[in-house]
Amino acid sequence: MMFEATPTRWSDEWRATLRLAAPLVVANLLHMAVFAIDVVFIARLGPTELAAASLSVSLFGLLVWSLTGLVGAASPLIAAELGARRHAVREVRRTVRMAGWVAVIAAIAAMGMCLLGGPLMRLTGQQPGVIALAVPFLGVLMWAAIPSVLASLLRTVVSSMGRPGIGTAINAMAVAVNALGNWVFVFGHFGMPALGLAGSALSSVVTSVAMLLAYAAVIRFDRRLHRYRLLGRWWRPEWSRFFDVLKIGLPICATIIAEAGMFNGAAFLMGRIGELELAAHTIALQFASIAFMVPFGVAQAATIRVGLAYGARDPSAITRAGVVALALGFGFVGISASIMLFAPRLVLAIYIDPDAPANAAMVPLAIQYMAIAAAFQLFDSAQAIGAALLRGLQDTRVPMNIALFGYWVPGIGTAVGLGLFTPLGGLGVWIGLLVGLAVVAALMLWRWRGRAPLGLLP
Repeated sequence: MMFEATPTRWSDEWRATLRLAAPLVVANLLHMAVFAIDVVFIARLGPTELAAASLSVSLFGLLVWSLTGLVGAASPLIAAELGARRHAVREVRRTVRMAGWVAVIAAIAAMGMCLLGGPLMRLTGQQPGVIALAVPFLGVLMWAAIPSVLASLLRTVVSSMGRPGIGTAINAMAVAVNALGNWVFVFGHFGMPALGLAGSALSSVVTSVAMLLAYAAVIRFDRRLHRYRLLGRWWRPEWSRFFDVLKIGLPICATIIAEAGMFNGAAFLMGRIGELELAAHTIALQFASIAFMVPFGVAQAATIRVGLAYGARDPSAITRAGVVALALGFGFVGISASIMLFAPRLVLAIYIDPDAPANAAMVPLAIQYMAIAAAFQLFDSAQAIGAALLRGLQDTRVPMNIALFGYWVPGIGTAVGLGLFTPLGGLGVWIGLLVGLAVVAALMLWRWRGRAPLGLLP
């Protein structure tokens, strides 16, 4: 085995979770940096180009992010197989192979959705000039779907097998590849023509292919991973495992879409309320999103730790993994929430000059939103880790229903009611986000707490 599945001491569980979570957190932050580089280069082309890229990346990003959840079903399956220690090599290989099939099929479907980008943008009333640039940009970017989803799968696989540092290293490489690719293709260097906006999309395709090849090389040449022969017999179907991946992965995919839909809906509501509110919302949410990468990394580690204990049929180890993950997540959130609550202008200074007269009207709004964000950080961490713990128990269908209800009924319902029909305006929208996250977090943790009477334990 690559690591101890079910330590009997709390100190061992703390160390195991930290060793797993730390590189996952760094990898998540580096993954955000890959996309941030695109913005840096595209912004130099002009506001219309930036708007076109933002629309395209919003659609593409939602599709790929949701499919990352779909193939993320490999994580609890592999962890359980390793924890059980019965024919682990063959079972892990079956899971990886069938998750790869799911990844390719789903990514092809996502490419089809990208081809509908133009009609979708026209349907939502986007500017014709922006659409004219966005459609060809998306036509290039969609080719990154298959390598992106496969690379995400392989990152999940190596992390579940006790090698999360590999994902960190490859994401760091991706930052460098994407920066070089944008420099070469957008502005034309090394003899390449200046492709402008399409060059940034091409750089994303090259980066995703480079990441996939890097994972394949590591799996082939890493001695501990190679003995599993994860990429062998990729053409051979294992239909029972194929449907296991879908059974666990489809609800995860739907959960991600539900949460992303709430936040995208909030942005739409902010746009209806006013430009200042939308700008303040974007800045406050950007910092909250960066801070969320820490509890999200802890959540990824929690799925693996609980999955290992689930496979070993050890309820005590399941409890230890859950308590440690929640404590880690809440501990960090206390720090990030304090910064947003007590030093909001320091956060704003990362993005804008809070003392500039041009920002005088926006800054108070952003400070208000960050006060709410400080509170919802707690609930966002709780819902993410709660869902991850249940995922380790291979329980995804009911959490999906919780997410669909919580985010879209009390969440968006409160945001619409307070945001559009009361003087609270943008603050009401943020209260809606808080309510949605709080409801989902409470229900996820209630289900986790009742895991034994609900029959979720092995």
